Amino acid sequence: MTDWLVGLMESLGAPGAGLAIALENLFPPLPSEVILPLGGFTASRGEMDLLDVLFFTTLGSVVGALALYWVGALLGRERTLAIAAKLPLVKISDIEKTEAWFQRHGRKTVFFGRMIPIFRSLISIPAGVERMPLPIFTLLTTAGSLIWNTIFVMAGYYLGESWHLVETYVSAGSKVVAALVVLVVVVFVGVRLAERRKGKHASRR
Repeated sequence: MTDWLVGLMESLGAPGAGLAIALENLFPPLPSEVILPLGGFTASRGEMDLLDVLFFTTLGSVVGALALYWVGALLGRERTLAIAAKLPLVKISDIEKTEAWFQRHGRKTVFFGRMIPIFRSLISIPAGVERMPLPIFTLLTTAGSLIWNTIFVMAGYYLGESWHLVETYVSAGSKVVAALVVLVVVVFVGVRLAERRKGKHASRR
């Protein structure tokens, strides 16, 4: 992974780091916690300009987020509801509640979601489904991405040869987020199965 990123940056410079970040939005297994500090470290060696790294990685974040936004927009509300109707344990009311929540908190979710592992990419899809105004989505995504990218690029810049330590700490945080997601899913499934059992008992009386 690192060799591929180094080769990309050596070939394209700062735009290569931006391309890697754009791809990271579409393919989360490409970790930003590796790309960004590596870009900062490379800039610290004088091989790329620091401001160029910040500009192109933020541009890459926005381009990747916009691609997922349009996936959500093309999917649309009706298709989302149709898919939800076919999923086991999911109710249409779940989607409607999610929509109502996103309408109230969507702007904060998009902004802060750009700084949360796992959700960084996924948050763009419901924004597209709900057709959040594109200028607002782009502005919030740019602001959130710039903060996230600056933190990790500067960490790599100042850590120098030890830039890989950033990945170690962020990976631990990502595992915590993933564990919380799994816990929420398990609780959701457990509640729905309990509701089904109650419904069957009630129908037998």
